[in-house]
Amino acid sequence: MNPILSAIGGPNGVVVAALVVAAFVLIALIGTALLIARASRARSAEAARQAARSAEIEARMVELARIQADTAGRIHMLGEALGGRQAELSRMLAERLDAVTHRVGQSMEATTRHTVESLRHLHERLAVIDNAQKNLTDLSTQVTSLREVLANKQARGAFGQGRMEAIVRDGLPKGAFEFQFTLSNRTRPDCAVFLPGDPRPIVIDAKFPLEAVTAFRGAVTEEDRKQAAQRLRQDVLRHVGDIAERYLIPGETQEIALMFVPSESVYAELHDGFDDVIQKAYRSQVVLVSPSLLMLAIQVMQQISKDARMREAAQEIRTEVGHLMGDVDRLRERVLKLQQHFGQATDDVAQVLISADKITKRGGRIEALEFEDAAPRCEARVIPAPIGRKLEAGE
Repeated sequence: MNPILSAIGGPNGVVVAALVVAAFVLIALIGTALLIARASRARSAEAARQAARSAEIEARMVELARIQADTAGRIHMLGEALGGRQAELSRMLAERLDAVTHRVGQSMEATTRHTVESLRHLHERLAVIDNAQKNLTDLSTQVTSLREVLANKQARGAFGQGRMEAIVRDGLPKGAFEFQFTLSNRTRPDCAVFLPGDPRPIVIDAKFPLEAVTAFRGAVTEEDRKQAAQRLRQDVLRHVGDIAERYLIPGETQEIALMFVPSESVYAELHDGFDDVIQKAYRSQVVLVSPSLLMLAIQVMQQISKDARMREAAQEIRTEVGHLMGDVDRLRERVLKLQQHFGQATDDVAQVLISADKITKRGGRIEALEFEDAAPRCEARVIPAPIGRKLEAGE
């Protein structure tokens, strides 16, 4: 067996075992002491570290307290500054809001006035538009009635007759014209105008073939237009021939008759597109006239009548001018006599003024005399005025 075990088993084995145990115990104690020492040193180091950390924390806390106090002061100052700034900002905002409110009020007032004015103008224009609409409605009604009139041949003739009569009545005095005048061949023209000094009247016919013009204007194709133009030529020339045959009577009427066209546009269209018709009518001694040309012809006739009346009254005017010259001569003589009277009266007034000036001067010299108070009183001496002496002018 193991020598150790054999040794322990002897009398000295117990001692040895005890020593071994003691050695183990001592080693354990030493290790425990070392562990305790190490733990103590670790605790001391940890305590030192804790103390240093506590000191550092306290220093930091102090620093934090100081920083907090500084921050509180700064926050207080900042609060006061912000309060002042806020008050200033509130004041500025209030002032600007007041200014903006005032401007907005003025702008709204101006806008309101402008709106009211615009609405007033708008109402006025709407009233004008309503009147224009009413006038257009009336005009449409009149145009419709005019179309109905022009569609009827008899009514159309009455329409042309009415326009012609209005122009003649407005331009000529009564007695210078006659409507529906009867000629020797039992024909009755629409109007006969009499010139002074000539018993032959100028005949005016107010009928016009408007159906051909209406067909010509309503033609769509070229063929229809040609047919309508041919019909228009035939109708107008036929009417011209009727006027020349019925109303141009040698020795009884004038050599020229007037055919009244009651529309300026129809007259212009005839002149533009049917010049051959105008020339043939002129060769037939028939002149086509529009309302404006008839008015001009009536004015010429009126002037001729005035000239004729002036020539008839020339002798009477000459006599009246002679009487007027005699009255002027008598007036001149009376004015000359009145001038002489005025001259004599002026001379008399001048002489009277000279005498008055002399009397005034003599009265002044008398007032300039001085009398002493101590002088004895003397009786007043009466100086007799000269008798029979007349004050001459100039003294």
